[in-house]
Amino acid sequence: MPNIASAKKRVRQTIKRTRRNQLVKSQIRYSVKKFGEALKSADPEAIKIALKNAIKAIDKAASKGVIHKNTAARKKSALYRRMAELNISAS
Repeated sequence: MPNIASAKKRVRQTIKRTRRNQLVKSQIRYSVKKFGEALKSADPEAIKIALKNAIKAIDKAASKGVIHKNTAARKKSALYRRMAELNISAS
């Protein structure tokens, strides 16, 4: 355990940020999972809504620095690829 006040504060900040980052990453995993479930249902409207929500969660995480922008691009590309396999357009 740190003895210096500034080091104690850094520990508190790290714990808080770690929790926040875990929450954001969890939201990404949840939205991608819902997208996969929508793909299985084969309902085009549900797929588009789920894709929009997943992209939003990924973009928000990237903008906040929780995930790297290239990681976000790779995840979004994978979602679009999965959708293209079913011949469903994103628009």
